[in-house]
Amino acid sequence: MTSHPKSPDRAPEGVSRRDLVHALAAGAAAASIAAPASAQPTAVVTEATAADYVRDPTRWGSREVADLFPGFKHLDMRTKGAIIRLRHGGSGPPLLLLHGHPVNHVSWYRIAARLARDYHVVCADLRGYGDSSLPEPGPNGINYSFRVMAEDMIEVMQQLGHPRFNLVGHDRGARLSHRMCLDHPERVMKVSLIDGLPTYHVFTHTTKDWALGAWHWSFLAQPEPFPETLIGSVPAEWYLRNRGGTGLGNLPKPVFDEFVRCYTPKTIKGTCHDYRANAGIDFEMDTADRGRKFATPLLILWGTRGAPPTDEYPTVWREYASNLVAAESFNSGHYLHWDVADQVYDRFVKFFTA
Repeated sequence: MTSHPKSPDRAPEGVSRRDLVHALAAGAAAASIAAPASAQPTAVVTEATAADYVRDPTRWGSREVADLFPGFKHLDMRTKGAIIRLRHGGSGPPLLLLHGHPVNHVSWYRIAARLARDYHVVCADLRGYGDSSLPEPGPNGINYSFRVMAEDMIEVMQQLGHPRFNLVGHDRGARLSHRMCLDHPERVMKVSLIDGLPTYHVFTHTTKDWALGAWHWSFLAQPEPFPETLIGSVPAEWYLRNRGGTGLGNLPKPVFDEFVRCYTPKTIKGTCHDYRANAGIDFEMDTADRGRKFATPLLILWGTRGAPPTDEYPTVWREYASNLVAAESFNSGHYLHWDVADQVYDRFVKFFTA
């Protein structure tokens, strides 16, 4: 495992270590954001039109993918430290959907349009992923910490007129959502976390089976440019089809092709920045916050991958959340919102409208 700079062992008198880590993180992020992004006002940068999908598919993707999000606007939005690609559509209570690795916001293609009947649905690419920009990592990878990535999404929702919103996170998006609920509980009305356990728990309860099945956690966290070089030596299509138990080869061709289009050297680098931060600054923040629970109403969904269901997920999450409303497993793989989309949609509607 890569070694990382540590947070100060002692905080100044009267200041908790958690508060010191938070303050250092905020300061480092402010100091290390790329100048072009920080020098310009927060604003919508560009919005795609129907003709753009045909005229510029390398930027906006295919018309076939756009058709999976009927009525959605497709745009780039500037935050303090990044430009975030997103789609949004529908009306009603705001609902932000955050994807996982190694995909992008198109991950929600099976349920976004249905949810938009009752919600204002926002599907965003995390910084470094998809078509979102690639800020410099900053000291100790702070600009890819989930704290800073969560601030991107708060700014996005604020610009769309939603100071408070419902939240769904899958995989990396679930870890970002956990951090957002700790740092900004006033922003999140309800949250659903899909197929993810807390980062602190994962790193402190490793097993041989986990190490073999989740090899990419340690591989992607290796120092630059080792993982980037190896991943970049094969075509993106090959890597996404053959990356172990979560290969993406069974997706509809337009969706798979969109993930391939976006899996560029930029995205590979952004992904590695994310995982390096996860093993470094994120773990330091989680360690500082150990024992602090968030109170946001919580729905947990996870896939059993064919194994008998257990109570691991609700048991673990009760150590981190004080208001677990519901928890349910499904006989599915990692991407529940693809494998059992109808059931996931049903649970979302019941939870977010209750």
